[in-house]
Amino acid sequence: MPNLDLTVTADDGTPLAGTLTVPTGPGPHPTVLLLHGSGPLDRDGNTRRLPLNLGPPLADALAAEGIATLRYDRRGAGATPGTWQATGFTDNRCDAAAALRALTAHPAVRSDALGVLGHSEGALHALSLAADHDVRAVVLLAGYAGLGEDALRWQARSLVRRLPAPVRLLRRPLGALGNRVLTRLADTRTDVARVAGFPVNARWMREMLAHDTRDDLVAVKARVLAVTGAKDIQVNPADLHEIARLVPGGAETHLVPDLTHVLRRDPARHTLRSYRRLLREPVDPDLLALVSTWLARELSATAGS
Repeated sequence: MPNLDLTVTADDGTPLAGTLTVPTGPGPHPTVLLLHGSGPLDRDGNTRRLPLNLGPPLADALAAEGIATLRYDRRGAGATPGTWQATGFTDNRCDAAAALRALTAHPAVRSDALGVLGHSEGALHALSLAADHDVRAVVLLAGYAGLGEDALRWQARSLVRRLPAPVRLLRRPLGALGNRVLTRLADTRTDVARVAGFPVNARWMREMLAHDTRDDLVAVKARVLAVTGAKDIQVNPADLHEIARLVPGGAETHLVPDLTHVLRRDPARHTLRSYRRLLREPVDPDLLALVSTWLARELSATAGS
């Protein structure tokens, strides 16, 4: 299946370097925009320290169902210029919208059969696109329903519960320190701030903390598939119920046993330290099958209508 270079021009002129994977056979094709999680991720969903490798297996699974896929390098990652630490949460959303517009105009793409698939932060932007643009299907992998600040606080509590017992004894002073850091970041006006001597993308953080996904969930006009792992320690799996409640007409939701935030299954006791081991394994094949067959059904029905 061909992989074509496709550069998306962002609203400010930044060239977002990407790959359009096209199925074999004549086009135009139903097409899905793939949006990765947070951080300076390349088109495959990788950073040097956390190689998620989500892009290629998803593109291959969708191409096998006759669906094209676009994925691109974030600002400051891969072949896209820019500085990630000066890129806001809203910038990422605007770049995703620019990529969707580029797909609409591409000759290999069926503009009446567009979908968006997002993982983690990407799920939040996928929701925004589904609320504001003409997409037919949206897949949320490890998305949440609520205010960003509340989601981040849940994540912090979840991670602390999985720390060694001596460290858990410090959860109250650590919680107080975290509250001070969040308050400070929310009050910043610069792109970058320093926390414990390290530079932090303050603009992204304060915009994410204030973002409420419930506003987009109630405005979604597309069909929705939401999947979260039962062992996700970064996103509350219980939010699947809220997603289904808020989406007009409901959403198809799946709570997958042993699935983690990095989209691999872990039957053992799961912590952040498990990620390095899990990322040596492939993306869960049952998840790939679920997502690709669901999108094929939804987008093929659209294309044939």
